[in-house]
Amino acid sequence: MARLTPENVVLAQEIIDRYPRPKSALIPLLHLAQEQDGHLTDEAMAHIGDLVGVTSAEVLGTASFYEMFKMEPVGRYMVNICTNIACQLLGGEELLHHAEQRLGIRPGQTTADGLFTIEDVECIAACTEAPCLQVNYRYFHKISTDEFDQLVDDLASGARDDIPPHGTLAEIRQHIPPERKAGSVVPEDSTVPVWIAAAEEADA
Repeated sequence: MARLTPENVVLAQEIIDRYPRPKSALIPLLHLAQEQDGHLTDEAMAHIGDLVGVTSAEVLGTASFYEMFKMEPVGRYMVNICTNIACQLLGGEELLHHAEQRLGIRPGQTTADGLFTIEDVECIAACTEAPCLQVNYRYFHKISTDEFDQLVDDLASGARDDIPPHGTLAEIRQHIPPERKAGSVVPEDSTVPVWIAAAEEADA
């Protein structure tokens, strides 16, 4: 897939209209592009730059800062296995090793059928639930190797329809009707809120 589809251009414009400056919509638009293709293509990033008025380099600079954005194709299911200290102490390293053996790949690789990519990741903020992992950023807590195998089997067979393909953040897309928009303006056009103005007068 090259640029954003016509349908996604409509969504992109709706997202841009929520912000006082078009470039403020950059990260939501990157998520939209990744949902479209499963990763960020050069063409989609250039298209986003055109839509918000920044260079392709600025789009790439933003996208490359965040771990969730992938610049190369990944599997339908991105499996992030935590091996930070809490998970490490409770079997995270062993779980990662088991995943490598079960899927026949190393961290950063994708299975030949294109279904699974695994990553060895830092803390995913579920330390009390160790060892834990994420599949497309959906959490699975205190997971054993047997439970991992069952999860892989379920995903491969299509039995887990609660986990959408990589890149999909939410199954319900936000839509704000025009009459409900906040009416945001660029900072230089904004007025000082009454309560701030009153406080400034009191301090004068």
